[in-house]
Amino acid sequence: MFREMRRNKQLLSAADTIAVLERCTNGILACHGDDGYPYAVPVSPVYSNGKIYFHSAKAGHKMDAILNNPKVSFSVIDEDTIVSEEYTSYFRSAIAFGRARIAEGEERLASFAALVEKFSGAQPALEKQMKITECDHALMVAIDIEHLTGKEAIEYVRAKGG
Repeated sequence: MFREMRRNKQLLSAADTIAVLERCTNGILACHGDDGYPYAVPVSPVYSNGKIYFHSAKAGHKMDAILNNPKVSFSVIDEDTIVSEEYTSYFRSAIAFGRARIAEGEERLASFAALVEKFSGAQPALEKQMKITECDHALMVAIDIEHLTGKEAIEYVRAKGG
């Protein structure tokens, strides 16, 4: 169903790909948008319990697209170092395909807690808990991952002896 990566020498292991997802602070969600146009939008994700989560307003283009067709892809670039003398960049990235849905109940609370923890730094625990329990204006969206790959620049592969 999903294509194999063409440059498989550059394929990251499952563990390294998950590490990319865990480190990323933003990524691009791609959905089926209005009138057949693709819709790609940046979101701030958290990877937790084998899923990708992000928060969203309850209404808007993103939620309309997800509710209309839950099949999505999500991509992140973990590293992108420009190497000007080689006219390129050394990168590490991941792409996931899956189905997006609204997280409900305990899953919503747990995913929101994971998101708050990732992006809150050294904020006091009580303040973090208030953000989680008092936020009723945002949805938590889960992506149930069906296919996940990671890729890195060939230069990184060669540096590891590959």
